[in-house]
Amino acid sequence: MRTMIAVHDQPALRALARRQRVAVSELRTAEKRLYKHRLPVAEVLEALPEGTREAWMGEVDWQPLVLAQRRDSQLDGASKLAFRTTDGATIESVMLRFHTGRSSVCLSTQVGCAADCAFCATGRLGLRRNLTAGEIVDQVLQVARLFRTEGRVLRNLVFMGMGEPLHNEEALHEAVEALRDPERFNFADRFIVVSTVGVPAAMVRFARRFPGVNLALSLHSAREEVRRWLVPTTRRHSLADLRAALVEVAGLHGGRTVMIEYLLFDGLTDTEADLVALGEFVAGIPVHLNLIPFNPVAGTESLGLRSTPQARREAFGAALKRAGLKVTLRRSLGADIDGACGQLAQREGAERRS
Repeated sequence: MRTMIAVHDQPALRALARRQRVAVSELRTAEKRLYKHRLPVAEVLEALPEGTREAWMGEVDWQPLVLAQRRDSQLDGASKLAFRTTDGATIESVMLRFHTGRSSVCLSTQVGCAADCAFCATGRLGLRRNLTAGEIVDQVLQVARLFRTEGRVLRNLVFMGMGEPLHNEEALHEAVEALRDPERFNFADRFIVVSTVGVPAAMVRFARRFPGVNLALSLHSAREEVRRWLVPTTRRHSLADLRAALVEVAGLHGGRTVMIEYLLFDGLTDTEADLVALGEFVAGIPVHLNLIPFNPVAGTESLGLRSTPQARREAFGAALKRAGLKVTLRRSLGADIDGACGQLAQREGAERRS
């Protein structure tokens, strides 16, 4: 069986154009229709010579992902999209609409995840495979098209979906390059956020290559024993190693704040000891702390994981602010469609593991 060229593989696509004597100007017009105007494939192909259109339909995989299911929240502005890959796997992305008019997408980088976080549905699936850069980019293209039908413009990209982005480093870097490319998507660095559970060396490599792109550390606890239980994969790296990487990343960011994601669990990460440990961990580093309510997923009840009540979340945040830290109490969208933080998981896969 012949392997088709992925539509987002720009070098391969340009090589095909050279072989078939497609003019550079015609190819660029096709790319502009695809990425700038987000037009359907039929309209993209109209930019090519008539004789090559049929050949390109057979040579190029124009749709790496197929939208298999969409669930719209009845509570807020979230929509969860289930995409089917060409090999039959399912991944999920989340469209996020904010009352300010801002539109964002939460992107996946892997089918499943190896991090095995105690609180996360995706981790219960295990890791099936990495996504290709084209599959990551195609999520953005398809979501941008959907927002366009609503009269909205996709502005923010957050790599906080299924998978640990820095465990799929090569494809992540390639995708971010494509998304920043002025000839394709042209997303501004400041509107891209890559979230990680903490892979120190990979964090530094990413910050060196993309110093203007935001990194967010999913810390969740600044106490070693608690963090290792919540995020087992972090046993490979001590908090001291992670802090050293964070200092280097902040320097590469030119002093711009680094985001810290922190889930509040009742009696586990919201105590006085946690306040002290967190303050010591971030001391001297320009950070912005995002305090996130825990969104229950199947299986976490037996672990005793419960969300900190709202009043105590506010008190925890106020104590951090009094210590001079920048703090935001986040509100998760999409909880009623299993689209909130930690809830993404292909349903059939979750059922196999339960």
